[in-house]
Amino acid sequence: MSLNETPSGERTHIGFFGARNAGKSSLVNAVTGQELAVVSDVKGTTTDPVKKAMELLPLGPVVIIDTPGFDDEGKLGTERVKKSREILRTCDIAVLVIDAKEGPSDTDHELLKLIKERKIPGLIVYNKSEKAGNIVEEAADGFESIRVSAHTGEGINELKDKLARLIPDKTEKKLAGDLVRPEDLCILVCPIDESAPKGRLILPQQLTIRDLMDRGAIPVVCRDTELETVIKKHGIRPAIVITDSQAFKRVSAVVPDEIPLTSFSILMARYKGFLETAVKGISAVKDLRDGDKVLLAEGCTHHRQCNDIGTVKIPRWLKEHTGKDLIIETSSGNEFPEVLSAYKLVIHCGGCMLTENAVLERMNAAIEQNVPFTNYGIAIAFMTGILERSLRLFPHLHDLLH
Repeated sequence: MSLNETPSGERTHIGFFGARNAGKSSLVNAVTGQELAVVSDVKGTTTDPVKKAMELLPLGPVVIIDTPGFDDEGKLGTERVKKSREILRTCDIAVLVIDAKEGPSDTDHELLKLIKERKIPGLIVYNKSEKAGNIVEEAADGFESIRVSAHTGEGINELKDKLARLIPDKTEKKLAGDLVRPEDLCILVCPIDESAPKGRLILPQQLTIRDLMDRGAIPVVCRDTELETVIKKHGIRPAIVITDSQAFKRVSAVVPDEIPLTSFSILMARYKGFLETAVKGISAVKDLRDGDKVLLAEGCTHHRQCNDIGTVKIPRWLKEHTGKDLIIETSSGNEFPEVLSAYKLVIHCGGCMLTENAVLERMNAAIEQNVPFTNYGIAIAFMTGILERSLRLFPHLHDLLH
């Protein structure tokens, strides 16, 4: 990702859903003004979700997603429908595309039901209006409808205007800027080891630096190996220290107790709206027994390093801390189990690559199935014995620790 680009997790994700041959791909191309998706009269041309991050007026920074037909058949078709379901769980807005000439099908009604259940803002679009004569489009409770033609361009601008009005009016949120004052010195500890990406900082570190600078604070960035030099030799007394969670133990030993200390992962959990749930969920670690299953979930997909945090370090620390023979399973990207009842605990990453809606969808699924849900930063702070210190900045959460 370029430093000048809006991160995917901060963009509004708009998914186009519908039956095969409803004209989803043609409509995506018409809305974006680009040939993003392959178009054909043959049913099932779109076999995998097609995503495009772009600036789309009047919507702003978005991710447009074209999905396979929800009525696809056969073994491969079932897998494609599964992919479409996964996309639906990550979307901020769902566009239900219906062939205007054919009218709503059973598949369309099923999709509308799913969109309602997910409580996602949606829009019903009757495409191919040039073939349908004087059609009367059906609306549904809570969903506007519009007739368009991807072929002639009829209604496309109006469609974009309607989508823009559906984009949530998000309150200005801060990662760390609300925790400090202008001109405060802030130390950000960014370890550089074999798991760090070459030549760049990871996204939560980039976002935190920018957020602090927007506040007028002064971020000082160093590795954990130089932290003691920064504090003692240079005499810096920061207003806050924010560290990579993996270095919590080493950093806590160096930073004086009166200086607030937290992690990028904990800040991301707060930013995405699931910090309170994560704090509540961590107590489940004390109840783990031999043979219990724990799910470690990440929102991104990346090449696994030899000492990867999600597949190596946290599983090792978890087994060492509990002394139990645990079964650790992992998921990444959009792949997140719908059925969680087999797990005694879900430990999620900070969710920087996911939309807030996608992270909260996962959290709510766990809550509904009575499965404790926490995150990497909270889990590591708990296992290193500094959870209370790492949450000192958030006094409203203290009662949850006891």
